[in-house]
This record gives sequence, structure tokens and C-alpha cells, in this order.
Amino acid sequence: MKNGYKLITTKKLPKADREQAVLFGVIELYLKTGKPIGSQTIQEQGFESLSSATIRNYFGKLEQQGYLEQQHISGGRIPTDKAFRLYADLYQEKGHVEKEQEELIRGVFSKETKEIAAILHHGIDVLSELSQCAVFISSPRFDQDFIQNVKLVSIDASKVLIILITDFGLIHTETMYLDTGIDSSFLRTCEEYFLWRINKGEKPLFQNELETKLAQRMYNEIMVRHVVGYANFPNEEVLRTGLSKLLVYPEFNDAASLANSLSLLEDENHMRSLLRDAMKKNALCCWIGDELCPYIPASSKCSVIAVPYYINQTLAGSIALLGPVRLPYRNLFGLCQLFSEKISSALTNNLYKYKITFRTPTKLIGNQP
Repeated sequence: MKNGYKLITTKKLPKADREQAVLFGVIELYLKTGKPIGSQTIQEQGFESLSSATIRNYFGKLEQQGYLEQQHISGGRIPTDKAFRLYADLYQEKGHVEKEQEELIRGVFSKETKEIAAILHHGIDVLSELSQCAVFISSPRFDQDFIQNVKLVSIDASKVLIILITDFGLIHTETMYLDTGIDSSFLRTCEEYFLWRINKGEKPLFQNELETKLAQRMYNEIMVRHVVGYANFPNEEVLRTGLSKLLVYPEFNDAASLANSLSLLEDENHMRSLLRDAMKKNALCCWIGDELCPYIPASSKCSVIAVPYYINQTLAGSIALLGPVRLPYRNLFGLCQLFSEKISSALTNNLYKYKITFRTPTKLIGNQP
């Protein structure tokens, strides 16, 4: 098979286990093809020792038990959410990673840098590409991060967008409403003034005293906002990427199904709740189908896999994948575990090298194991 491991077969299995082996064979074929599986198809994929009649009998029993369903009377069977849960439970601690995937993830985290944001953003972009899933991650607050650059953008005659770019590669934005008109010349001088105030340039000259006082007022307001926002840390930050990956799955061709799935990625509180669950359990977690209620509407046909990561052996956050129920769980379990291991090592090494500390929200501290 494409994913590097073989279908489960009935060879050397006790008779009592053959029914489950057939179920897992159906699941793995369905993961590969996305099409209903018939008795002849499964027989040709490692189950030659079983007759078609025996396989059909197993199919009937598995359907009665809620593990398989048949969309059409003469069609094959497809696994249910209950079947995927059984399959995921079996392989949750037995993840599989391809060599090429491992090399890519190792390469992402091999660079030493103090741009912590770049590590997180690039890491989850690669994970999304490898998993073909949307990815979201919770991040602690990193200290010793200083403003490196400032950009001012005019939105209209009396509204300015102020962009603060930090040492760690983070971008913070603030909007200011002014009671007087401004022009591009003033904004350029104001940028120089901001940089001078943070010791990154020469003191600029404004055209008049009014402009000088306006620039002072803008600088004081923005710096106070920045300091208050930096010190106040009620919730961990959530980064997300790869939402467009969901468009390739037939399960999300329906606009309602796609909207239901994306509703989770539009609600930071729901994303935080799932990520915190993984932190509280201190283990890889998986939600399949309706197990995601009330985070998303019922029958949304989604799955989420989440795993915590660490900095210097201290819980720092969690990473999660979101995709359809029909996911290669064995491979994604392995990818998530490997990603957690490598990002934990990279963050630990870079924070130590550049003498950076981090904080998690106060309300989470008591919940950490």
C-alpha cells in the first residue's frame, strides 16, 4: 500500500479474531480508495483463505454491530465512525511515519534561531502539507521579545494602522483614530520618531509643534497598549493554517459540510478547549465524528487529532490536525508524535541558546499535570 504497511490478514489469526481482521481490512482499503468495499475486493487483498460467502456473513454481522454501513442494497460497505474509533484506539500508540516525512520534519527544526514565531509558523505549514489537514496550535507567551521595526499605514484621512514587528518575528497591529487629518509625509516622519524612541535611529524633525505633539501622543498610546497586552495573558495564542487542504476531500464538497468543519477553526475558544484537553491528558488525543459535539454540529464527518508539546519538559501547548473522518490514522498518529518531539526539542534548544523564557496563561497552570 502507498502508506508503507500491509493490510491485516487472517493468516495465523485465531478464528475468533477473523471478523475484526476483516473489519480492519475494509477500513484500510476504504482509507486508500474512498470507495465502498465489496466481499470480492476484500478477498483479493489478503483474505484468500476466506470464501466470499464467509466474508459476506462477516459483513452482515459487522453491519448489525454498527461497524459497517451499506449505502445501496447491491453496493459494498463503508466503515462507520464507530469502526474508525475502534481502529484509532488500536493504533493510537503505534503510529507509523515514512522516512521522507521524518526527514522533512527533522529539517524544519534543525535551524537555530531566536525567531520563535518562524519556528511555529513554518513547522505547522509543513505538518499541514504532510498530513493534508488543517492544523492549529496553541502557543505560550515568549519573553525577551523587543520591537524591531514599526510601520504606519493610512487607512483613511483620520485612521492609522500601526504595525509592530518584534525580534521573534511576531507582528502586532493596532488601529488609532485621530481627530485631525494626516498625510504620507507625516507618517514617514512618525515612523522615524517611533524608531528613535526605541533607540533605533536618529531623531526626526517635524514640520511644526502640532505634528510633534501628535507623534508623541500616538507613540505613548501604542506603547501603553503594547505593554498592557504583553503583560496581560488570559489565553494562549492559537495559530492555524491549511484550511484550504479540506477542499480536496469529497466529504467537504458540500458547502454545508465544509462550513460546519470550518466553524471549529473560526472559534478560538473551541480550538483552545480541544488543545487544552490534550494538555490535561498529557497524551495524544483523537475525536471522531460526533465526539466533536458541541464544538461543531452533529454529522459533520470531521476528526481531530491533538498532541501536547513541551519546553524543557514543561507542558507548553498542543498541536492539532483537523480533517475528515476518513483519515490515515496510523500515519497521522506517528506524524503528530514525531512533530511534538521535534518541536519540543527545537524550542527547548533555542530558548536556552538565546536566553528566552516563556509563560502560559495563569488559569492553565493549575490544570497542568
